[in-house]
Amino acid sequence: MATLCRPSVSVPEHVITMEETLELARSHHADHPQLPLALRLIENTGVKTRHIVQPIEETLKHPGFEDRNKLYEAEAKARVPAVIQRALDDAELLTSDIDVIIYVSCTGFMMPSLTAWLINEMDFDSTTRQLPIAQLGCAAGGAAINRAHDFCSAYPNANALIVACEFCSLCYQPTDLGIGSLLSNGLFGDGIAAAVVRGSGGTGVQLERNGSYLIPKTEDWIAYDVRATGFHFLLDKRVPTTMEPLAPALKDLAGTHGWDASDLDFYIIHAGGPRILDDLSKFLEVDPHAFRFSRSTLTEYGNIASAVVLDALRRLFDEGGAEERARGLLAGFGPGITAEMTVGRWVGDGNGASR
Repeated sequence: MATLCRPSVSVPEHVITMEETLELARSHHADHPQLPLALRLIENTGVKTRHIVQPIEETLKHPGFEDRNKLYEAEAKARVPAVIQRALDDAELLTSDIDVIIYVSCTGFMMPSLTAWLINEMDFDSTTRQLPIAQLGCAAGGAAINRAHDFCSAYPNANALIVACEFCSLCYQPTDLGIGSLLSNGLFGDGIAAAVVRGSGGTGVQLERNGSYLIPKTEDWIAYDVRATGFHFLLDKRVPTTMEPLAPALKDLAGTHGWDASDLDFYIIHAGGPRILDDLSKFLEVDPHAFRFSRSTLTEYGNIASAVVLDALRRLFDEGGAEERARGLLAGFGPGITAEMTVGRWVGDGNGASR
């Protein structure tokens, strides 16, 4: 069975703190009629620090979509290869062992995809399949895991490489004054993650079953308004309430597999915000401590979109992993409103035996 190996994660060197974010909101939007509400919402995110690809002074400027997209491409090419190499090393594989690259990102656009450049630049085989996913937002991290699982199920012993590259700071729109936009300016950060799904062998999460669920008639709750100035993030105030309808979908997936979603050994969950984690703890009847990896990602990096799930999993590895054959749930949430879910077991070498 396919095994999701240790993710490699990197965040940019420029840091902005919660205090700096609040002060910027006060100084740039002093006359905003709902500034007190925006400040309170930003404080309630629990995000202490975020990492961004440019100094904040440059981030606050808006040179236009063309220049921002050029920066996205340059930064991706400069930063992604090293993250991939660490993920390959952790999975004990070479570029020549990879059969498909699944690249997820919602913060910039390239055609051909970065996957084509990576195949040439890092000497992947020319027969390597390419699967770029650009429009699933934060859910794309979970979707990438699921599509890698599907691929390795269809092609036993094949190996998939997942890459998530998100520069959310390049989507900052200083003229957008909606509460959702102001909140997002204090919530999202930049990050890159990569992980290998091995068709056989490897240490990590042995993927056993995956699924998707879309809450009907919620496609405008999280969205981009695409304009000449780029991607304008739209966030409906109802988004934090989505765990009540999504928790049953998680339970159904686990139940179909013969497991109880309220009684698993580890949980790797997309940390869109603290309310998401609090509500999921409530509706799944799970101790809040079970989401400690996701909450740490949110606190230290903010919401790094599709990379969140991989970073939370990396933190489980850093803690020493789980007990052999421990049962777990991974889930990413994003536009749609969509959930991408996976259940699997922790294995020491991909075959159920500890190293």
